[in-house]
Amino acid sequence: MPPTSRNGPGSVMEEDYSRPPSPLRRYVTVDVFTKRVFGGNPLAVVLEAQGLTASQMQAVAAEFHYSETTFVLPPREIGHTAHVRIFTARTELSFAGHPNVGTAVVLARELEAKGRPPADRFVFEEGAGLVPIRLLRDGGIVVGAEFTAPEPLSIRTSVSVDDVGACLSLAPIDISIANHPPQVVSVGLPFLVSEVTSRDALRRAKPNALAHERVLPPIGTERIFAYVGGTDAGELHARMFAPLHATLEDPATGSAAAAAIALLASLSLEQEVEFAWRIEQGVDMGRPSLLLGRTEKRDGLVTAVHIAGHAVPVMHGVLHVPPDDGPTR
Repeated sequence: MPPTSRNGPGSVMEEDYSRPPSPLRRYVTVDVFTKRVFGGNPLAVVLEAQGLTASQMQAVAAEFHYSETTFVLPPREIGHTAHVRIFTARTELSFAGHPNVGTAVVLARELEAKGRPPADRFVFEEGAGLVPIRLLRDGGIVVGAEFTAPEPLSIRTSVSVDDVGACLSLAPIDISIANHPPQVVSVGLPFLVSEVTSRDALRRAKPNALAHERVLPPIGTERIFAYVGGTDAGELHARMFAPLHATLEDPATGSAAAAAIALLASLSLEQEVEFAWRIEQGVDMGRPSLLLGRTEKRDGLVTAVHIAGHAVPVMHGVLHVPPDDGPTR
């Protein structure tokens, strides 16, 4: 029988962290928000990351040069699964979407391969707070996950169509304000969310780094999520650009999708309702992705936002991380 961890059911096994830190660290990469390899959004998950300094984690993330890399650490509180740190190629994030889905799939498979009983749910500790995870299975195998955003919807600064058009290399007439102005919104990580007038406008969009640098940091974000409605209710087509974070375009952005559907749900006149959403992203860059969302609204307020998707393993291996005398926090 597998040993029991003091951290409670579903937590990372304590014995995994009892060994002295090694320069060799195992990693697994997965493509997230897709059912097939080489689609979706790539993610690197570094397992047993205890003892790594922040600068070492940042160096590893820069080496992978994915939109994000995660580092799995022992949980700080009893009953939680793991403490997860998320890094882009340039900086650490307090929360992000596809890293939660991908890390949950990798960690669930790792724990079950070591003899742990199958789990239905995880709780990750992240900078923005606790992130509940529901595991998705097919034939008993974990194939995906659904996360719940760690923060309530926050609606912040609005931006002119001229500035958004400049950021997206589009004309102001391509930016729609029929449902809402271009708006900074967050459920854990802030994005400038803007609707465009057509699928063609979304296809023509491309980031203008100089405009991003001028417009976005002063309003508290460095990322823009552009979308247009599809033919069916709850269907969105989207793109996300973050050249200031070394991500020219992201194939699938769960945190941005969560913020966008929370905003749209908040604008509905219905007071008590649950909406289902289907968000397609990455199509125009050749990495099609599918994000499935749910929003819950009670007494006129959005009370919960969920994003689900599949993840498929791509690579696994061992990293050699040289010693670093910097701080571990």
